[in-house]
Amino acid sequence: MSELSDAVKASWHRFLDVYEPLRPELYRYCRYLTRSAWDAEDLVQDTMARAFVTLGCLYREPPNPRAWMFRVASNLWIDGTRRKREVTGREVEPAAPPAPAVDREAAGTLISALSPQERAAVVLKDVFDLSLDEAAEALSTTVGAVKSALHRGRGKLVAPEAPAPHPPARAVLDAFCDAFNARDLDRLVALLLDTATVEIVGVVTEYGPDAARDPDTGSLAGFLRPITHDERGGVDPSHLEDYLPSIARVEVRVHRDEPVLLYWYAHRDGEAVRAVARFETDGDRVVRVRNYFFTPDVIAEVCRELDVDHRSNGYRYW
Repeated sequence: MSELSDAVKASWHRFLDVYEPLRPELYRYCRYLTRSAWDAEDLVQDTMARAFVTLGCLYREPPNPRAWMFRVASNLWIDGTRRKREVTGREVEPAAPPAPAVDREAAGTLISALSPQERAAVVLKDVFDLSLDEAAEALSTTVGAVKSALHRGRGKLVAPEAPAPHPPARAVLDAFCDAFNARDLDRLVALLLDTATVEIVGVVTEYGPDAARDPDTGSLAGFLRPITHDERGGVDPSHLEDYLPSIARVEVRVHRDEPVLLYWYAHRDGEAVRAVARFETDGDRVVRVRNYFFTPDVIAEVCRELDVDHRSNGYRYW
């Protein structure tokens, strides 16, 4: 089993060597489709995983990797949207046009009344400047179908941002911050439900408090140590040039009506955020933690909107 795991990891690393440079554009594309930084990163992660599996079943590598990755993302998003529509049993009601927005992204938000295919076609052609042939390839359709989608979609109204999910209990997040900043691992673990999951997005998911507190591999224990790079992995030294080895401090900030945790690290020119975390809670306990440490696109977007300094850890831990 260990040999199989090592072989899969080696193949995954080779896949990322080729396709990871496309991630910034892939994130932008997914961001336009989903209208949410968090949903966009989920779609990116799913797209990378699906592309890795699909590539192993192809006789030849895609001649246009960029358009092919957009195609994988488009199919996943369209299929997911279709499943949601089937569950509700009706079309999603178009949102009313928003009031003039002060948000700098308002001009680029997409049209809620568009079908998934129309929205994807408009983004691929008008935002990413793909040719009609490339857009057709990315959407698994014909040039004529892309032209029709563009004609229908370009005249529709701009949509507002997707509504935020039910926010986590602020008191639980405050308790987590107090325990973390006191470096009290026992108190951190005590906040987790027995069925809780703790995830470093794109890297690892831990099930239950014991996994999260493990001194060798647990993420809660790991975040109570300085950022490192050694033979097991970590943050590439190129991202740590001005970092001062230290443990983060965390605080709660509100981003788009949702409380999130910012992880501040010391640098020669002052503190900067290197991670953002989202929580799901049930009563006074934590159900799920998602830490966006190796997702530089999400960190950059959230920190720009909060107007705070930030640094990148890159996309990978090896």
